[in-house]
Amino acid sequence: MKFIFTSYVSTPEYNQPEAWLKRIEAYIGILEKLSHNHTVTGIERINYEGEHKQNGVQYYFIKLNNKVSRFPWRIHWLIKELQPDVVFVNGLIFSLQLIQLRLTLGKAVKIIVLHRAEKPFKGFKRQLQKLADKCVNAYLFASSDFANEWKMNINVKKVHEVIQASSIFFPMDKLDARRKTNTGADPFFLWVGRLDANKDPITVITGFLEFLKEEPNAKLYLIYQGEELLQQVQSLINSEEKGASAIRLVGKVLHDEMQMWYNSADFIISSSHYEGSGMAVCEAMSCGCIPVVTNILSFRRMTGPDKCGLLFEAGNEKDLLATLVKTKGMNIEIERTKVLKQFNEELSFEAIVNKVNKVINSL
Repeated sequence: MKFIFTSYVSTPEYNQPEAWLKRIEAYIGILEKLSHNHTVTGIERINYEGEHKQNGVQYYFIKLNNKVSRFPWRIHWLIKELQPDVVFVNGLIFSLQLIQLRLTLGKAVKIIVLHRAEKPFKGFKRQLQKLADKCVNAYLFASSDFANEWKMNINVKKVHEVIQASSIFFPMDKLDARRKTNTGADPFFLWVGRLDANKDPITVITGFLEFLKEEPNAKLYLIYQGEELLQQVQSLINSEEKGASAIRLVGKVLHDEMQMWYNSADFIISSSHYEGSGMAVCEAMSCGCIPVVTNILSFRRMTGPDKCGLLFEAGNEKDLLATLVKTKGMNIEIERTKVLKQFNEELSFEAIVNKVNKVINSL
């Protein structure tokens, strides 16, 4: 079959295909796996015009002036010329474009829309989303629970649980990884995110400082971008005698180096109040990190639930402390095996492609 993946948003800060594809490698891994059995094309919009082939996928780059194409006739005519069986569109907020795409392609081509953590519109735009639903054959949501907000706009019978990105990382020897990151602790906890209210590092640090009274050898490393709460974080760490030695602020780390950090850690902590995909946790799980994460939709979906890891209530330091205490009796290697099994069966590129194929066969 012929598949086309596209989006209506431009990213003009990129002007080289290789750099852009490197930027979205957690997504295009799906295209590359699909290309083993199908003809797969990606249509991308950066500050570049031309063609590029990589790992079995043919890419067309269309340079347009506007950030969002409301009348993307060039993209639609290219799609029609390529004669696809299925078109995948990134994002549920492009109602006008989806209607135009259906009018261009006719009824035979299947259109599948990927949810990218968007919220439904209100007013007139909501009515347009309802109209666009008639043009769509299926929706892919990381969790079907995310579709609850969209029930007034879309036919929930078209909703399928399929995540839309995965990890390129893999397990390595822990001691070797720790030598390269110059770290070491048993147990070793890792937190990755922005220092903002949604990622909520304050809850993690508050709970972890209490946990040190139970497990004085534990260490927590924070890798972060964005410094909105940095002063509060630093003050909180320094408020306890053991804080500065047990909680390390690493700062920014290049993405390519994150594999070493995930392989250095025993546990990945996420204190997010909301996540559309939770890529840091997905990447950590691909390396065998045991998730200690908030009890939110995306993390319940990623961890089973109850197949691996531990969940705690977002924003609740006491519940986090109780959850951290549970890690003391864990057999790390057994739990690590459970995590890798869950990743391979539910979150890997192979698992995603199997689910995508099932969706297509059901249409």
